[in-house]
Amino acid sequence: MAGRATNIAAMRISSGIAIAAVALAAAAPAALGGYRSSISVLTPAERAAMTPSVWRKGCPVGLDDLRAVRVTHRTFGGGQATGTLVVHEDVAPTVARIFRSLHRDGVPIRRIEPIEKYKGSDFDSIEADNTSAFNCRKATGSGRWSNHAYGRAIDINPIENPWVEPGGVVYHKASRAFVTRTPRPGVAVEGGALVRAFDREGWKWGGRWSGTRDYQHFSADGR
Repeated sequence: MAGRATNIAAMRISSGIAIAAVALAAAAPAALGGYRSSISVLTPAERAAMTPSVWRKGCPVGLDDLRAVRVTHRTFGGGQATGTLVVHEDVAPTVARIFRSLHRDGVPIRRIEPIEKYKGSDFDSIEADNTSAFNCRKATGSGRWSNHAYGRAIDINPIENPWVEPGGVVYHKASRAFVTRTPRPGVAVEGGALVRAFDREGWKWGGRWSGTRDYQHFSADGR
């Protein structure tokens, strides 16, 4: 009888441990999946959505030169999402590698949406804290084409990484808290994971410009 009682007690303990393990597994958040990316030519629907607010005749590159790069990215809430960047075909593989590094290093990105959702308005895209790439527009304060018009520049987390003029002037209210550059989630700082991801691929950062700093801006040639 003593042996039987011991066996029953052991079975109850074992069952309790198993139940507890199942409960813990149910309570634990699901593990995040791995990074995924794809590169594709623009579909007829994507071309139509971009015209004429984002692309039009007279732009320095044609729609055939552009690619849609779909990437997995971390979110500020601790999850992940998928976004699409439109870039020049020459830099598309590089962009996919950069965002692989950002995903691996846990850099959060608010959202990644082609700028036609904002009818080509850089201001509205920034207000939404949207990370974007191609946009057929002139460089801010200049008569020349922006590198965005060539699909060779990316603006990332533009609220956290604002355009800052001398004296700390910014043009988006939510960016005022980010004029002082300190390491925070999604913020580009010297030596941080976000900047390192672009540095490894030879891209240049607007946060290193003299005078006005464009902390959101990364480009293939520094412009």
